[in-house]
Parts: sequence; structure tokens; C-alpha cells
Amino acid sequence: MNSAVTSTHRRVSLTAGVLYVLTFVSIPTLALYRPVKGANYVLGSGPDTAAVFGGILEIVVALAGIATAVTLFPILKKRNESLALGLVAARILESGTIFVGVAFLLSIVTLRQDGTGAAALVPSHTLVTLYDRIFLLGQSFMPAICDLLLGFLLYTSRLVPRGLALIGIAGGPVLVIGYLAVLFGAIDQHGAMAGLSALLVAVFEFSLGVWLITKGFNPQAVAALESTNEGSAPAILPQST
Repeated sequence: MNSAVTSTHRRVSLTAGVLYVLTFVSIPTLALYRPVKGANYVLGSGPDTAAVFGGILEIVVALAGIATAVTLFPILKKRNESLALGLVAARILESGTIFVGVAFLLSIVTLRQDGTGAAALVPSHTLVTLYDRIFLLGQSFMPAICDLLLGFLLYTSRLVPRGLALIGIAGGPVLVIGYLAVLFGAIDQHGAMAGLSALLVAVFEFSLGVWLITKGFNPQAVAALESTNEGSAPAILPQST
């Protein structure tokens, strides 16, 4: 594999790694959104900076999420184009729900700024409920699908250590179980158990981002994918962990 191809794949891995790390910038929204989700937020006064900033962070995450799948698509499609395309579609759907969730919460800010007073209490409470529901779908269920697809593609291609890919494969079902438990009222959406169900997915995505930034793809795995797609015999890869 020539140096130009190697350099291209290194840029892809570095870009994807930075984007995956960037998807964690919305963590502060847990605190930033607390006031706007309060029962009497629309009746209060003061700046709405925290809610607006939280919305901006979520928009960044949504765009970065799509970009991760798009960036990885050219190399992942060499392993399985249908699954790689499915990952792009799943990321777009996930990010679309994030945009809708942001619109719900920023609508509460608009109600407050318009000074609608007590008449806006019921609509604001409804918008908070809608945000929680779409968050449950978009940021609890869809990431599980995304990581199952990505984990499988990375595991079978050996682009990264198989142990790392297995975290994503294992984390997906665990997150789905947590999603269903919240959906049927077995656990609290904002409780510790729900957070634990998302732990493996978070570890996988952050670790993958760091790995892609610092190490990049396995050169032998890249060479095998290239040779397979060129119609020649695939390279024999050593066993990896």
C-alpha cells in the first residue's frame, strides 16, 4: 500500500476520532438544561443563556454524529456497503431527533421571552415531556443501533483491536435493555440504572475516538480491505485482540 493511500486513511481515522470525541461536548447540558426543565421556568425572569448554550452544544453533537458516519463510510463500505450505509442512515436519524429535542426546549425559552405567564405552564410542561421522550428514542435507542453496526464492521474488518469493537457490540444490547426498562417504567429515565445502561456505549465511542486519534486504523486491515476490493487475494491478518 503506497504512502498516499496510507496518508489518506490516517486523515480519515484522525478526523473520525476528533469527531467522536466532539460528540461528548453535550455532557454539560445535564446541568444547563436543569433550569429550563423546571416546573415554573416560564414564570421566572433572567437570562436564558444556559438553555441556549445547551441547545448549541446539542446541535454540535448532532452534526458531529452525522459526520462520524460519513467520514468512516468510504473505508467501512469496503467491508460491507449495506451496513456502512445503514450506519450513516442511523446516525442521521439519531441526529434528527436531537434537533427536534433542541427545538422543544428552545420553544420554552420563547414562551418565557414572550411573557405569556401562567398560560404557558401547561405547554412548557408538555414540551419538557416531549423532550424527554424524544431523548429516550434518539439518544438512548438509536446510539445502540449505531454502535451495533459500527462494532460489527470494526470487528469483522479488524480496523481497530477486536476487544474495542466488542465493547460496542456488547454495549448496544445493554442500552436497548435500559431503553425498554425506562419505556415500561421499570427504571427512572434520569436514574442511576439508566445511566449505567449507557456506560458501555459511552466507553466504546470515547475510547474509539481516542484510539483513532492516537493510533489510527490497523495498516494490515486496511491493506486487506484494499486488496479485496481490487479483486486480488486478501492479505492474511495476524490474530489481534
